[in-house]
Parts: sequence; C-alpha cells; structure tokens
Amino acid sequence: MGKPMGNGFPVSAVVTTKKIADKLGGNVGYFNTYGGNPVACAAVLSVMKVVREERLLDHSQEMGEEFERELHKLKQKYNCIGDVRGVGLFWGIDIVKDRKTREPDTQLALALILKLRKERGILLNADGPYTNILKIKPPLCFN
Repeated sequence: MGKPMGNGFPVSAVVTTKKIADKLGGNVGYFNTYGGNPVACAAVLSVMKVVREERLLDHSQEMGEEFERELHKLKQKYNCIGDVRGVGLFWGIDIVKDRKTREPDTQLALALILKLRKERGILLNADGPYTNILKIKPPLCFN
C-alpha cells in the first residue's frame, strides 16, 4: 500500500497474513532509513481519521453505484465503448473500434482524454496493454 494512505505524503506499508509472515521465520533483512517515520505515521493516522469520520468508503460505494448506472447508459449509447467495469470510484472504460471483436482503439482513447481535459477540465489517463482503457479514479470526496 502506498500514496493514498498519506494523501500525497510519501508513505507505504506492507501487509501480509500470519501464515506468510511465519514462513519468513524472522529472516526479514529489509531496513529503511525512513521506516516508522513519526511524521509519516501521523499523516496516515490523520487520513484514516478523515476516511472514517467522513464515511468516505460508504460515500465511494454510493457514488460508485451511480457511476455504474451512468457509465452503462453511455455504453448503450456509444458503440466505441466495449466494456465498463469497476467498483466504488475506480472504473475502466474499454474504448474499441468494434464491440464484437473488441479491437482496441488507442487513438480514440487518447483523443477522448485530450478532449475531456481541454473542454471540461476532466483529468483521465489511459491504461492497459493497448492504452485504450480510460481509467477513472476521482478522489473519495468526489460528488
């Protein structure tokens, strides 16, 4: 886990199960100069407090359900949308040349990103092996 835990403050963590940790047998030789930095830990605790008190995970779920409905409406309207998938506020939209063959349309995906950025101030990026998946991941406080 990383950046989101500190809301931009440089921090990361490793999480595992007891079973996996036991397999290591105490032979973990990793050391880091900044490990356990109190400022980073305070940043994480503050972020966790806001997430909990402002119910941001519940909000993400509610907004995600609305996102899903609206994105599926767009899929029905535009043949260039091959698939829509995601959860909460993290969504991917496959931009394709043909919905049946699912041939990726990298050029259209990049053109859409530039158009949305220029005309509406929406920041998206493309992902996937063909750079044709519009990646939507607004902040948890998105309304």
